[in-house]
Amino acid sequence: MARKQQKTLICQICGQHKKLSELIPAELIREPIVKIIRKTHPNWSSSGFICISDLNHFRAKYVEDIIRKDKGEVSTLEKQVVKSLEKQGLLSENVNILFDRRLTLGERLADKIADYAGSWRFIGIFFAFLIAWIVINSILLIWKPFDPYPFILLNLILSCLAAIQAPVIIMSQNRQEVKDRLRAENDYRVNLKAEVEIRHLHEKMDHLLINQWQRLLEIQEVQTELMEEVARKRA
Repeated sequence: MARKQQKTLICQICGQHKKLSELIPAELIREPIVKIIRKTHPNWSSSGFICISDLNHFRAKYVEDIIRKDKGEVSTLEKQVVKSLEKQGLLSENVNILFDRRLTLGERLADKIADYAGSWRFIGIFFAFLIAWIVINSILLIWKPFDPYPFILLNLILSCLAAIQAPVIIMSQNRQEVKDRLRAENDYRVNLKAEVEIRHLHEKMDHLLINQWQRLLEIQEVQTELMEEVARKRA
């Protein structure tokens, strides 16, 4: 039982017993986050411990306060970033896979038609069709052409084809714009989280350097006192 108590300590936020691997000393927490913690927990002590889940919660609040201070409000995308920081989850995702799963049969068909209509293969086949139509009605069927010059039936076919093809291409372009917007939103979330994490790393490094410097000064003072005491004894 005593051995089990040595391996667990109490988090001063949630009051639960946690393993040492799940706890962080309170003295290592940066001052801006400590101020946020003390708003809800006035009895916060720098000699205690805090679990990682509670620390992530207050870190998320700190990031949300920074965003609100810089921009005046927190958007939906920024709330997703804050939530990801709290849960330590990933934000990057393959937008193409997510977008393709939402496509209906008609939308997939429109994309294929738009891709085919914008290819050199379609241009070549259509150009060959026009040449064949003109040749047949001008030379081969010169006495009884089914579509004599100026090829009114051909113009009707081309008009109908353009009337159908244009909306299909517009549908495909609109979905491409939606995909680009989703990709831009995903990039913004990832970049914002990366910026916040880098800022945390800089602040944490500064905090560790300050604490390390203070400890070195304390060790130096102790060494100086010991040297003075040894010198007095020799004297």
